[in-house]
Amino acid sequence: MIDERILRPDLLRKIVTAEQAAQFIQDGMVVGSSGFTKAGDSKAVLLALAERAKQDPLKITLITGASLGQDTDAALAGSHALSRRMPFQVDPVLRKSINNGEVMFIDHHLCETVEQLQNRHLPPMDIAVIEATLIEEDGSLVPTTSVGNSAHFAALAQKVIVEVNLSMPLTLCGLHDIFLTGGYPNRSIIPITSPSTRIGRASIPIDPEKIVAVVITEIHDSPAQIVPPDEKTTAIASHLLEFFNHEVRMGRLKESLLPLQAGIGKVANAVLSGFLDSSFHDLTMYSEVLQDSTFELFDAGKMTFASASSITVSEACYARIMKDFNRYKNKIVLRPQNISNSPEVIRRMGVIGINTAIEFDLYGNVNSTHIGGTKMMNGIGGSGDFARNAFLSIFVTQAASKENTISHVLPMVSHVDHTEHDVDILVTDQGLADLRGLAPRERADIILQHCVHPEYRDALKDYSDRARKRGGHTPHVLEEAFSWHTRLAEHGTMKA
Repeated sequence: MIDERILRPDLLRKIVTAEQAAQFIQDGMVVGSSGFTKAGDSKAVLLALAERAKQDPLKITLITGASLGQDTDAALAGSHALSRRMPFQVDPVLRKSINNGEVMFIDHHLCETVEQLQNRHLPPMDIAVIEATLIEEDGSLVPTTSVGNSAHFAALAQKVIVEVNLSMPLTLCGLHDIFLTGGYPNRSIIPITSPSTRIGRASIPIDPEKIVAVVITEIHDSPAQIVPPDEKTTAIASHLLEFFNHEVRMGRLKESLLPLQAGIGKVANAVLSGFLDSSFHDLTMYSEVLQDSTFELFDAGKMTFASASSITVSEACYARIMKDFNRYKNKIVLRPQNISNSPEVIRRMGVIGINTAIEFDLYGNVNSTHIGGTKMMNGIGGSGDFARNAFLSIFVTQAASKENTISHVLPMVSHVDHTEHDVDILVTDQGLADLRGLAPRERADIILQHCVHPEYRDALKDYSDRARKRGGHTPHVLEEAFSWHTRLAEHGTMKA
């Protein structure tokens, strides 16, 4: 079976254990790892490094595509092996280390990490750990369930460790579209004209001499935690579908819409699932991650093609699609994340971006990363790549949470990731605010009317009315702008 996965004979001599491979990683190194939203990540070597760090202290800079699975970030943070981490994470243990200042977290737009590596705005990469389905005769790597930044890490790292995962079906071969744009000033145009356009090769090119170790694994990706749609997420989906129907009636969209992008998580997954019972058809995706809802839409005949950088699904969905992957193979392509998140391609194809907010304010500014303005949650991910460049930039969140002690619509956001200039549509379980073509005061009126939870509407309107008496293009009572956050910190509720 290993002979079927390692087609270059001289690399068979480099098969070692994860512990042996981890010895190549030394204190102070910049380390790259494959992996994008828990898919296609290093499942053995980095965990072995975390164990080693408990006895042999070291610290590394770890750069990935996005989040890792297998509790790898927790293990590395718990053994104090991380000095810097970028560009995205979702682990609570690592999050605590970031917020107490032990780990320096650099929150990148996901399309920009390899740009900064290529342009030497970041230190050079010493070693990369990349998961592969197989190694071709020329040494090139067929990725598994994500591409992320792996192709660029293979090109930029001085040394490479390959984890060949025998649990990945060989039907994944041919799924990937690897295209490298090169460096400045002669970068290549990205000639993608639709989500189904293929422009590259099926494997990651690499100098075989760079490969210093090969590790054999048989570990599945960590499953996504997908919860069924609830009353709030169903309401959000309903408001959004009603809006899309209106856009079709107005002649601005067709029933196939335009390519869809949806962020990760239960709200985005529920919104996409809402299309199952709609009149929309022949849908396509140009996104970062394919979740359970994507495959539900394929099975229902609603979606025809999906382009992304990873497949991140629940355990049940993973088992089902991997057992019969040929059923979906001609409907999917996985690309490097600087291609899946390319601003120019997103703008040109007219992608509809649907992302999740932690909170937004009266004027449409969105916070998607920081709780209370100070504590990092996960990171901006690719939401900025899509929000700034989308045909429609949509942000969704619940109007209130924690037994309505927290309002997610506020006088002023405590941290700004997406300015009002990049936000077209805001949706909560209470309703939808179409902000296109509106001045700040008009935006405030429609957000108050449609998005705010009833228990906070009067208080927010009172704030808005008093702010307007002071005048200004974007009226505020600055000494009160963060009073709702202050009340929550001091009294456990935003209510006066």
